[in-house]
Amino acid sequence: MSNQAVLTSTGLSKQYRDGKRDVQVFENIEFALHKGEAVAIVGSSGSGKTTLLNLLAGLDKASSGCVEIEGQAWDALRDAKRSKLRNEKLGFVYQFHHLLPEFSALENAMMPLLIAGEKTAQAKQIASALLQDVGLGERLDHRPAQLSGGERQRVAIARALAHDPACVLMDEPTGNLDETTSKEIQELIVRLKTDKHMAFLIVTHDEKMLSWMDRAYRLSNKTLTLI
Repeated sequence: MSNQAVLTSTGLSKQYRDGKRDVQVFENIEFALHKGEAVAIVGSSGSGKTTLLNLLAGLDKASSGCVEIEGQAWDALRDAKRSKLRNEKLGFVYQFHHLLPEFSALENAMMPLLIAGEKTAQAKQIASALLQDVGLGERLDHRPAQLSGGERQRVAIARALAHDPACVLMDEPTGNLDETTSKEIQELIVRLKTDKHMAFLIVTHDEKMLSWMDRAYRLSNKTLTLI
């Protein structure tokens, strides 16, 4: 693990208006994710885990406080610059893989690169290497319906790595998988963070995942606490 901070929050708070009252989701969140580490945030349903993840990813705006990605504050950026930085620095993996069903595994993994303007031949080379790296070298031409749940999640991980991001954010990445497949995905994440020295932030309700994390936090009663 490196001392280099990839993603940080300072004094982060979020509230929203519900009729005539203000609802505080959480307040004064202090957090730092460093290069080459895997960190989990756990909490019960409704505790605000996904809201916090969206704030850290620059997908939502905080009520107060600051989030920085490699030293750049989301709130200081215009929308176009924010989107560009997010696409370059962050990868996303969700519980439901969100693969495009009409495209092959290779085409799905290529998609972020093509959208960013990469030439097709180069995008294909990068995506092929990533799919090989996650154990799908023999499944490049298969569409999502022809893949198992674990294989679809591996394609989603390869897609998230396409831009060689500083950090990969995962929202319940094993929540829709059986225990054996979940373990395989966990082992893949550990290998990728070690081999690529990449940072992973994983939001989950599954506390069995904590055994292989570098650190873990619990979001409860509007605060984030180191476990």
